[in-house]
Amino acid sequence: MFSQLLAQHFVHTALLAGAVVAVVSGAIGVFVVTRGASFAVHAISELGFTGAAGALVIGVDPVLGMMGGSIVVGFVLGLLSLRGRERDSAIGAVLAFGLGVGVLFLSLYQGYATEATNLLFGSIVGVSDSQLRNLGIVALIVMVVIALAYRPLVFSSVDPEGAEARGVPLRALSVLTFLLLALATAEAIQVVGVLLVLTLVITPAAAAQRLTSRPEAALLLSIGIALVSTEGGILLSLEKPWPTSFFISAISFAVYLVARIVDVARPRSTRMSAPQTA
Repeated sequence: MFSQLLAQHFVHTALLAGAVVAVVSGAIGVFVVTRGASFAVHAISELGFTGAAGALVIGVDPVLGMMGGSIVVGFVLGLLSLRGRERDSAIGAVLAFGLGVGVLFLSLYQGYATEATNLLFGSIVGVSDSQLRNLGIVALIVMVVIALAYRPLVFSSVDPEGAEARGVPLRALSVLTFLLLALATAEAIQVVGVLLVLTLVITPAAAAQRLTSRPEAALLLSIGIALVSTEGGILLSLEKPWPTSFFISAISFAVYLVARIVDVARPRSTRMSAPQTA
């Protein structure tokens, strides 16, 4: 049965889509974890669902609404450009208001919100060729921007005070980071759903930063962990009829636990010095 399923076109599409999403999520996740902005991923994913619900009300594809909602929220959070408790409270306020708007949209919609609610859990095996193409385009945009702005992104994430003293435009980079995060989150939602989006954006990056303090190595490790989790989860779901998102989250979390054990087992003098948020 496994070999028969592996030969199916929809499985090939799922594996390709999973790889695309994993690369983008693993890359942007490193900057998010370094900035200590993991809560923002939750906010953007939840309010992406609000955008999907709003799209249903006006008769638009909920995936487009999700992308639009995620980008708007990402832009707003980037403009706030806050740190520490102030940032978390601001994100919480935006999240609470956005969820209220989402409830309003669902109450206004007269039909069945199946298309929107499917985004809560994701459906990687249901990705079409056109969706795969769109995922590829978004991924290319995100990765090109990361490559072009890599050094200032790292500097502003690791040492914002030093970057500000050197004249680095922190607010502009904050907006850029959150917009890239919004695009990556909107992609990841289609694989693991709103409820598990942290699995691909945060967990691989958190594990990677437990294993190395070098930004470049952390970026590559994060992408690798996200790839193994996604592709492994898809393949395991072909063998066992359980939700793909469960397998993806289980593999990712297992790697994270191993990374923590490895980090703790190191001599204190060789512990990872990268910022830890998880």
